[in-house]
Amino acid sequence: MATDPSEIDEALELRRRVFVGQQGVTLEADRDGRDPEATHVVAVEDGRVVGTCRLVFDDQLARLGRMAVEPDRRGQGIGAALLAKAEHEARAAGARRIRLHAQTSARSLYERGGFEAQGVEFMEEGIPHLTMEKPLA
Repeated sequence: MATDPSEIDEALELRRRVFVGQQGVTLEADRDGRDPEATHVVAVEDGRVVGTCRLVFDDQLARLGRMAVEPDRRGQGIGAALLAKAEHEARAAGARRIRLHAQTSARSLYERGGFEAQGVEFMEEGIPHLTMEKPLA
């Protein structure tokens, strides 16, 4: 979990570089106003945030989103570690389910983490996504 405001700032900057800079998502779409209430999960290496995601809670549902990993660190297990930590935090907060909108290109990462696709593919910010969910209890 992010341990201080500077880690959250680094996580937001990583998201800006990945989502806005690389994927063409608008900054307004990424910064949806939910970050102050979110639990920010970060992967830190050598004092630098190299991966992030966030959890927003709605009763017993944890919504995982904004997963981003530094481009040069992808494929090295950081995303899987973030998922595991986010699941741990969701359970600790009393969530019974965890749900996310997965970019279809990352579907296998989430499936390896035990998530199952729900419904049909849809477009979000011009990127194909699937709703995926995992029971926690």
